[in-house]
Amino acid sequence: MEEIIEHPVAEGMEERKRSETSSFLESLSEHRSTQSNTHGSTQSSQRLLAYSDALISIIATVMILPVAHTKIGEDEELKESVQVLLTTKIGVYLMTFLIVTVAWAAHVRLFQVIVRIDDCLALLNLACMMLITFLPYTFSLMATFPENHLGILLFCGCVMVIGLIQALVVVYAFSRPFLLKEQIQTSEDLKVYKHHILQVILKVPVMCFLASIFSFIFLQLSYVLLAMVIFLPYISQFLKWCRSKATGEEETPDPEPLYQGSEPLSKERLEAFSDGVYAIVATLLILDICEDNVPDRETVKTVYNGSLVSALSDYGPEYLAYFGSFVTVGLLWFVHHSLFLHVTKTTRFMGLLNAFSLAFVGGLPLAYQLTHEFPRNSNNELEAIQVSCVIIFFAGINQLGIWVVALYSEQETLHRYVRYAGRDHIFMLAKLALYPCVALGTFFLTCILSQFSASIFHLMEITVPLAFLVLRLLVRVALAGLRLVFCPERAIPRTILEEEQDALVT
Repeated sequence: MEEIIEHPVAEGMEERKRSETSSFLESLSEHRSTQSNTHGSTQSSQRLLAYSDALISIIATVMILPVAHTKIGEDEELKESVQVLLTTKIGVYLMTFLIVTVAWAAHVRLFQVIVRIDDCLALLNLACMMLITFLPYTFSLMATFPENHLGILLFCGCVMVIGLIQALVVVYAFSRPFLLKEQIQTSEDLKVYKHHILQVILKVPVMCFLASIFSFIFLQLSYVLLAMVIFLPYISQFLKWCRSKATGEEETPDPEPLYQGSEPLSKERLEAFSDGVYAIVATLLILDICEDNVPDRETVKTVYNGSLVSALSDYGPEYLAYFGSFVTVGLLWFVHHSLFLHVTKTTRFMGLLNAFSLAFVGGLPLAYQLTHEFPRNSNNELEAIQVSCVIIFFAGINQLGIWVVALYSEQETLHRYVRYAGRDHIFMLAKLALYPCVALGTFFLTCILSQFSASIFHLMEITVPLAFLVLRLLVRVALAGLRLVFCPERAIPRTILEEEQDALVT
């Protein structure tokens, strides 16, 4: 009888609890919706981040145009011009490209904390992007007038204002916590996170402020300070290590790693940004063809008797240089794609090497311009081809460096198939080493056989794609030959079953 009486009472209590819980959840959701509606409509920051990534990758890449479009007279020695370019335009290009990648990384990390945006944040981001799009103009001034401090002042001024806008974004977002990542929203240390993020963001504007001051005193030192911006996380880490060794205290960890200016970006973000750079470099090549290699109507009519085929035949070397350069860009992207296909996690140093590789990939339009600009078998043509080999070599060697660094901590960074003694370890090494080896070999061959420099270079561009097609076969033949020489007892052909068993073991 007691059970019959207690059952409806317990059931009523359960119902009351459910109704109270549902009403609490409804009131909480209503509070959040009214809070967000009070400050305007919000949306995910993903589209804004994708737009900003595309814009920054374009800006970083088009900085090569002032270098690539440098005109060198026929009576001017390329060797002397390259020395001037290396000390001014190319050096400044590399520095500003890497600083732009630093700004991009800071932007990505910032919007990993701010996951929702409203109209005010979108407009502040547009102001930031407007200043970033102005950076190529300041770079042109720095490269054209390296002895004048106005160019570096404008560049530093833009970077400082970008940093201040990002700081304003942080202050605005933390005043409306519903825009932030959920982990930070529920944290009791909002002020600690805000101060930490502001401290990380404002380091670069402070360095640029110092560089702008020193531009009036000692211009070269201001360039050194700007270059330090690229290595700021490593310098900070080194100073912390020195302080801990000097005081004998352990390093104090930063706040919970929700925003770390020195932490590596995800491999997906690196892949997306790198793909943008490769695509834009390939596009810049065809823009030069469209601009410089379309004959004038009057010229075709008067000089070539109206024959467009005859007029276009004079541009044969330019078309060959274009297709060779496009194939080089495409295959470097293919190697980059293959590498990051096997990477599971990136490190800071891998990100830095990737930025250096992209900077040299961005120099390929310069290589394209140089390889067809001078008369055949001239000294300038030889030196232009050697400059192109150097650009390709450094673009490839930095990719190889990424893989070597990944091997250092392979358990965390690489898929097991490409680790030491993995099934595809040797194949991946061969794929990454192909372009540096071929570029270096072509450079030395052109030094020895200078009269055939153009033919050797174009032969290299043609044979490398074929080498990629048969690379796996070549690697297997080479390994079988080495096994035959050094381990004759293991030279017996392996069955497919044995290879699959090895793959499972590794």
